[in-house]
Amino acid sequence: METTFSRREQKRRKKRGNKHLLRNLVLPSPAPSSSAYIKQAGLPLIDKREKRTKKSEDSMAANGNGNGLANGTGTRGKPIKCKAAVAWAPGEPLSVEEVEVAPPGRLEVRVKVLFTSICHTDLSAWKGENEMQRKFPRILGHEAAGVVESVGEGVEDLAPGDHVVPIFTGECGACSYCGSGKTNLCGPYRVNPFKSTMASDDGTRFTAVDKSGDRRPVYHFLNTSTFAEYTVLDAACAVKINPKAPLEKMSLLSCCISTGVGAAWNTANVSKGSTVAVFGLGAVGLAVAEGARLRGAARIIGVDINPEKYTKAKEMGITDFINSKACGKPVHEVIREMTDGGVDYSFECTGINDVLREAFVSTHDGWGLTVVLGIHATPKMMPLHPMELFDGRRITGCIFGDFKGKSQLPELVDKCMNGEAKINFDGFITHKMPFSNINKAFQLLEEGKSLRCLLHL
Repeated sequence: METTFSRREQKRRKKRGNKHLLRNLVLPSPAPSSSAYIKQAGLPLIDKREKRTKKSEDSMAANGNGNGLANGTGTRGKPIKCKAAVAWAPGEPLSVEEVEVAPPGRLEVRVKVLFTSICHTDLSAWKGENEMQRKFPRILGHEAAGVVESVGEGVEDLAPGDHVVPIFTGECGACSYCGSGKTNLCGPYRVNPFKSTMASDDGTRFTAVDKSGDRRPVYHFLNTSTFAEYTVLDAACAVKINPKAPLEKMSLLSCCISTGVGAAWNTANVSKGSTVAVFGLGAVGLAVAEGARLRGAARIIGVDINPEKYTKAKEMGITDFINSKACGKPVHEVIREMTDGGVDYSFECTGINDVLREAFVSTHDGWGLTVVLGIHATPKMMPLHPMELFDGRRITGCIFGDFKGKSQLPELVDKCMNGEAKINFDGFITHKMPFSNINKAFQLLEEGKSLRCLLHL
């Protein structure tokens, strides 16, 4: 029998039915790409629509939206004990042991490191090759990616749960250097290899127990110290990036890819159809080749003493290879013969004075440009005579690929995500290991068997 209801009853039933549907509606969970790393770090997701104040953070904790890490109520203002690879003396194997990481100070952030890798700069510092830069015990590492755990007083552009990439040369955004379009240096937070403490109070945020049982400070390295499960950074040295970007790949933007690709794009501004020579085919050198390839360089000549590197180099854009130990004459003469007078751009990525000399004279007179990327020992001077500059060749240095880290890296990440910048991140990662195998990773790099060994913490 068909039953009819009044118009009012029909509206009441319809409203009741909609509520029933809403009660049974299952909302989709957050995309893995945006939440997986926060879960891996042990940090819960944060509703970014909430105001970033203590009141709202406490409210989220009360409503069950956090376990105290992401909203800071569990660890804010408290030390964290975690594992770190401590360098106690030059050349000694790193000791993976427990350290205590203090809370972030004013204008600082504490970061849960998820991925880190090893650069030749770490290798050099570990060996103590430059006596003036020796400072031990120390936590090395400067190429990484992670998630913000807590922030210090005065930090407004970062919050717990943000995905970040540490950078060794910061950007405060307020000094005259940051306000200039002519440099990527920053007055207070520029890279300084002699610096081993935090900018705010000249202190350290790490302590560890030495062999005698005494707790002592552990020094910082290049504004970053990423060989630890947690590290404290100046907020000026932490770049917030797209949470959908894969952190294991984005970690390479902390150093090698930004430095090499940026040297080709920003410093040299490599033009389509030009000729390029790259001296030293480590990760930075191959990042230069990658940048030159993406800019459409017609010929990219790689120079190295290890012929086994050519196979990998071809994948990254190298078109020709010169074994500097086997060519029978100065490398610059070979390059001039190959390129009808010299290349348009050369990049020195070794830190060896004699190689710098060859890179400079391998460029074409009248317009050749040499970009210096290698870290050279002090107090050696440049192997050039001032009068050689009158032939029209130019030479310049490059830090971090002339990228302004905090203001320009996020855009580069977005371009990588949407396919506009087709950088071959995977080509640089030759090994993956747990953090506990960090000494093996150092050995692989020292033996020339790896480009980047990605360590997961």
